[in-house]
Amino acid sequence: MSKAIEMKSAVVAEIAEKLEKAASVIVVDYKGLTVEQVTELRSQMREAGVDYKVYKNTLVRRAAKTIEGEAYANFNDTELVGPNAIAFGYEDPVAPARILKGFMDKNPDKISLKMGVVEGEFYDEAKIVALAAIPSREELIAKLLGSLKAPMSNFVYLLDAVAKKQDEAVEA
Repeated sequence: MSKAIEMKSAVVAEIAEKLEKAASVIVVDYKGLTVEQVTELRSQMREAGVDYKVYKNTLVRRAAKTIEGEAYANFNDTELVGPNAIAFGYEDPVAPARILKGFMDKNPDKISLKMGVVEGEFYDEAKIVALAAIPSREELIAKLLGSLKAPMSNFVYLLDAVAKKQDEAVEA
């Protein structure tokens, strides 16, 4: 086997491993980004624990064919064309979508969501945008704690108001 074929086989194996390990995989078209913008996006991805890579489409298609199930069936010759980058989210399946959507909002017409797979289910652009709208785990926990705290806080204020009213009545 030639050296080039061995190298490509290794890359296909690497991509297949990432596709299997990732909780979410988002494919984006990144035409028109400057070096500074790509650097900013990569740094945001790194901070969130997301792997952001550019691979040849043919190698991604080959790797997708090795994965069992229908989730990666759309990683084909008609859908996976042009300059694409892939964001692999391992811990938080929503993080890549949220970061990419935020970046798209700041830099319109520079990057576009194409498709993805989140926890074994194929997502088109509309579903990825909807997924990005989901608050982070920390935000959801904060909202839950706020909801749990509100009735107790209101009860304490009520008791305090009753106590003040009784003190006023005793003084009068």
